[in-house]
Amino acid sequence: MSQPSAAPIVERVDAGHRYEILVDGKRAGLTAYRDRGEQRVFFHTEVDDAFAGQGLAAALVQQALDDVRASGKRIVPVCPYVAKFLKRHNEFADIADPVTPDVLRWLETELD
Repeated sequence: MSQPSAAPIVERVDAGHRYEILVDGKRAGLTAYRDRGEQRVFFHTEVDDAFAGQGLAAALVQQALDDVRASGKRIVPVCPYVAKFLKRHNEFADIADPVTPDVLRWLETELD
């Protein structure tokens, strides 16, 4: 496992509906979303095995949620990792909405 030589960078990639975390210019992971009105619905997070164990998923989700807050949107944590992150970081509770059957149906049609 290699250690990054520079601090990881998180970028929002609107065209790809995701936030990416870059280590030395290489994409190490992502968290994917779709926007539903004022809600940003997160449905998948992953970190490449080569970068596992470095806390990159937590850094990625933290910065993504900070960006959602700054944009005035709300968070819907369909992704299990994002849901787990929110349980440990209640500073985002004020902008988190529950996952409902309606949201899940909507997301399914978005991803088809």
